[in-house]
Amino acid sequence: MEEKSASKLFILDTNVLLHEPLAIYSFQEHDVVIPMTVLEELDRIKDRQKDVSRDARIAIRALEDIFATASPEEIVSGVELKNEADNQASGKVSIFQDHSLDKNVQSFTDDEPDNRIINAALFLQDNNQPREVVLVTKDINMRLKAKGAGLNKVEDYRTDQLIDDIRLLAKGFNELEGSFWGRVKDCDSTTSGRDTYHSVDADIIGPSYVNQYVIDDTESFAARVSKIEKDKVELLDLGYERLMAKHAWGVHPKNIYQGMAFDALLDPNIDLVILTGPAGSGKTLLAMACALELVVEKGIYDKILVTRNTPDIAESIGFLPGTEEEKMAPWLAAITDTLEVLHKHDESMAGSMNYIMDKANIQFKSVNFMRGRSIQNAFVFLDECQNLTASQLKTIITRCGEGTKLVCCGNLAQIDSNYLTAVTSGLTYIVERFKDFEGSANVYLNGVVRSRLASFAEERL
Repeated sequence: MEEKSASKLFILDTNVLLHEPLAIYSFQEHDVVIPMTVLEELDRIKDRQKDVSRDARIAIRALEDIFATASPEEIVSGVELKNEADNQASGKVSIFQDHSLDKNVQSFTDDEPDNRIINAALFLQDNNQPREVVLVTKDINMRLKAKGAGLNKVEDYRTDQLIDDIRLLAKGFNELEGSFWGRVKDCDSTTSGRDTYHSVDADIIGPSYVNQYVIDDTESFAARVSKIEKDKVELLDLGYERLMAKHAWGVHPKNIYQGMAFDALLDPNIDLVILTGPAGSGKTLLAMACALELVVEKGIYDKILVTRNTPDIAESIGFLPGTEEEKMAPWLAAITDTLEVLHKHDESMAGSMNYIMDKANIQFKSVNFMRGRSIQNAFVFLDECQNLTASQLKTIITRCGEGTKLVCCGNLAQIDSNYLTAVTSGLTYIVERFKDFEGSANVYLNGVVRSRLASFAEERL
């Protein structure tokens, strides 16, 4: 452990505590400062009728537990945090009063909360030399303002960040150069019913995990990892042509990536399917086609539950008139558009859609109202989840009971949140967290198939 004099001073923004209410325990031996403005913002947020108010209350209770028996002097100087592992004191946490600011180092007026927090950070930086003072915030624009104001260290909260570069995100498949069988020297094959399994050296495939797909660029081999041993990997032979022949609700794959997605979506033994990829790659279309196939044609699930985040990071669906389904309609237009595509050749498209909506028991729900539910025997489709945090996705995933399949779709290039980037999105988080779970599969849909216009725009714009 570093010497105390070498420890850093971390100043937390409000959005860090809303993102991770117990973030104060994530800074090891370093000290944490909570500006008074942050407490004021938490106080305003805790009473809102929004999902984020719960996180605000948790953060407030955590701070109250720490400062419950502390004197005012101790609160200002810092109260020791206990390490949960060995109950030993590590760093300290303190509350910094805004009125302590030195007018000589202020860079902004005090009328904005962000400005007051930046001013507090500048004051602490000026009065704690040579100690390193770091402002931690999820707000990208606030990080730019703080740097422009002269703050030396400004960081994102990255404790829950699993990768440093989005290019390192697992794609769900390994595409080998050349022929797969040309690489194989020793192979043990077994048959179980209609399935054929191949046991090959792990070095042939490289780093792998269960339900990762393996294809080669000769368009002759396609398989899925079924078991991993020390130096061997067992592959379920899917067959390239058989993957391309898969279909659901009249939809056929246009490339091998969609073929792999069909395989994962139609397999009832895979509880979680994560589809990522650019706009126009077919994520929503494939998910809805397979949902209708599994509910209406095969009867594996009882209903289709469609949900997605609503603006302002899934906090409110406003005061639109009507039922919950009618309120959600503006944000679920992508789903209704997809249903129109699936039934555009019917004699009466509107009649077919109404019949299918009733037959498949399709329900539109807001993420706001998922907490506390227990969803059984349903096909749950979560669209546009690149704008959700890890905690919001956890709320939804933990609602899924027995016999439920969850499909998460999103495009990490279309994040609308002020506080999320591609590497901190909840979608990225669950891709990495669940890649070793034998009940999940992840497929990056490479290529835009919506239209040549969409394909050109994705490449050139």
